[in-house]
Amino acid sequence: MAKIMSSLKAERALFSYPKYWAECYGTAPFLPTTREEMDALGWDSCDIIIISGDAYVDHPSFGMAVIGRVLEAQGFRVGIIAQPDWQSKDAFMALGKPNLFFGVTAGNMDSMINRYTAEKRMRHDDAYTPGNVGGKRPDRAVMIYSQRLREAYKGVPIVIGGIEASLRRIAHYDYWQEKVRRSILFDSKADILIYGNAERPLVEVAHRIAAGETMDTIQDIRGTAVIRKEPIPGWRGSDSTAIDKIGKIDPIPNPYGADDVGCSKSEFKQAGIDLKAEAAKPITIQPARPKPWEKTYVKLPAFEQVSVNKPLYAHASRILHQETNPGCARALFQRHGDRYIWVNPPAFPLETHEMDDVFGLPYQRIPHPSYGDAKIPAYDMIKTSVNIMRGCFGGCSFCSITEHEGRIIQSRSQESIIDEIEQIRDKVPGFTGVISDLGGPTANMYKLRCTSKKAESTCRRLSCVYPDICKHMDTDHTPTIDLYKKAREVKGIKKILIASGVRYDLAVQDPRYVKELVTHHVGGYLKIAPEHTEDGPLSKMMKPGMGAYDQFKELFDKYSKEAGKKQYLIPYFISAHPGTKDEDMVNMALWLKSNDFKLDQVQNFYPSPMANATTIYHTEMNSLRNIKNNKEQVPVPKGARQRRLHKAILRYHDPSGWPMIREALRSMGKANLIGKGPNCLVPEEGRDEKAHKGAGKGRGGRPALTRHTGFSQFKKANTKPKVGGNRQRAAR
Repeated sequence: MAKIMSSLKAERALFSYPKYWAECYGTAPFLPTTREEMDALGWDSCDIIIISGDAYVDHPSFGMAVIGRVLEAQGFRVGIIAQPDWQSKDAFMALGKPNLFFGVTAGNMDSMINRYTAEKRMRHDDAYTPGNVGGKRPDRAVMIYSQRLREAYKGVPIVIGGIEASLRRIAHYDYWQEKVRRSILFDSKADILIYGNAERPLVEVAHRIAAGETMDTIQDIRGTAVIRKEPIPGWRGSDSTAIDKIGKIDPIPNPYGADDVGCSKSEFKQAGIDLKAEAAKPITIQPARPKPWEKTYVKLPAFEQVSVNKPLYAHASRILHQETNPGCARALFQRHGDRYIWVNPPAFPLETHEMDDVFGLPYQRIPHPSYGDAKIPAYDMIKTSVNIMRGCFGGCSFCSITEHEGRIIQSRSQESIIDEIEQIRDKVPGFTGVISDLGGPTANMYKLRCTSKKAESTCRRLSCVYPDICKHMDTDHTPTIDLYKKAREVKGIKKILIASGVRYDLAVQDPRYVKELVTHHVGGYLKIAPEHTEDGPLSKMMKPGMGAYDQFKELFDKYSKEAGKKQYLIPYFISAHPGTKDEDMVNMALWLKSNDFKLDQVQNFYPSPMANATTIYHTEMNSLRNIKNNKEQVPVPKGARQRRLHKAILRYHDPSGWPMIREALRSMGKANLIGKGPNCLVPEEGRDEKAHKGAGKGRGGRPALTRHTGFSQFKKANTKPKVGGNRQRAAR
């Protein structure tokens, strides 16, 4: 396969800065969490202190560890305060005052999604806390932590980041309060917000503060948002309504000032042009024309407008999602009262050598010793897995990966990945020889990129694979196949499993990958995500139809049989997603029954901040299309009763939901689906119905709701396989 060169490169490499003077202290075995640990390292103070809602696990799958080690590699002394008691400022003063700034993150998950189910019920567990204990972080952790820091140390710069801050960088709909909230920068009282993967912008922020710059001069860094009174001088602006006109988003002008359309010789002749004479003329080199998106910002509707006007909210959401490509994105400018949020264009993705350097830092790969023998479930789940890439070009509307990590795939080298597998083999206590995953947001996008440099740097599509796979998208899975083969050859490795979700519409483009996966890397069950069977909800999810699933299943069954293995696909689905009618849920349940799938746990749609599907949920408008003159009214399952109904239909086999399903079927005119026949969904009410009425009850006789874990457990025939995954699709 020809090597694909990215056109999206930063001006400065991540590790090219001169190291800060404190590099003389060397590398800490663990980043210090107490004064005693600082004393043992010979530190009188920290240069940077990270506040996090997660327990401190020194592992590259945990954001605070990555950021801490990256800053340490730049020469800074970095301390960590993990899961501080937010009731007072005292816990935030444990390491003293930092010389440069505080970095604040809620952790690997949004704190609200971490603490509440999709039905807004409080969770009593937390996979990122020792002992799986809930309640160790506050609601809206970034906001609360920042406010406590302001109480503790006035004047110290505060930098917020992580997925919670990233997805709240402009005015956004808040599912828990059911209203539009302003940018989190205002509520947190922080100085600067870093969105997306933070390494590149955070390193620049740190070095500029260390060089003596004040926060009012650090306003132009890619991947950051700041509060301003006016646009940055030298930038030209346009109103968002001038961009999002009737029909498609305005095309990006050719940066070279000419169309890629040539004329035939006859056309030149008809125009009286002598080609030979023209070729003999001296060539005049024109100065390069500036690209139309450079030094340009888009003025969004104000917070005061989008908070009360749903069409304007949908319009603002469309503009934000169109400005996510680092190659051509414009800055965003949104008024909040008498001030503005200025969102700089996204940071450029990391190059392979930079990814290798980040993952090659001296992580201990275990939790901080202060936790003793306490189990941290999130660590136990990933301690033998390897993250091989970042980003996702799928663009699923319910998922926030594109808004956070971007749609440009950032891949590590094969050598870096193999080195990490060897480290797991040699360092992880109790390693059994099984690597639990080689993946990331998806299993099979490793090293897949746009094959056109021009298209990659100017494209504004929300998805590279929906409604169809883009003609420029590389679908050659050779790098992934080679990686799998090389990983299996590592001495001491018995099995390499693939636990990340497979993008099956891509996989079927290269059957060699499916064969490799099925033959060597499936542990009996493989999870994939059709999410729904009906075109209505699928179109609002931006997911492929069931035709691609059927193609993948055919290949899966074929190669499983050739390998002499009995293996099963475990599809998982979302109930109550915007665009879903009651009839759609019934049709999906009938499909499940015809295929003998019985879902033990169901994921109800969870409106996470800034996701496209959340915009549709809030506005009941199809924001995936131009809003002006868009008459489409999207059906949105809202309210506890309808959401419970959709979940019950998806779990058609559970007797506790039969009364609700029967009532719904009769109201839809589908009473013929009630009975004992093979085409019926639920049985008629029988004598033993009362025996089932107590089933599935929680405290106080209320229906027990399953945890929104972002993964599903399925029962096919008499088996109950458990499928692991992340609680939040946005962090998948």
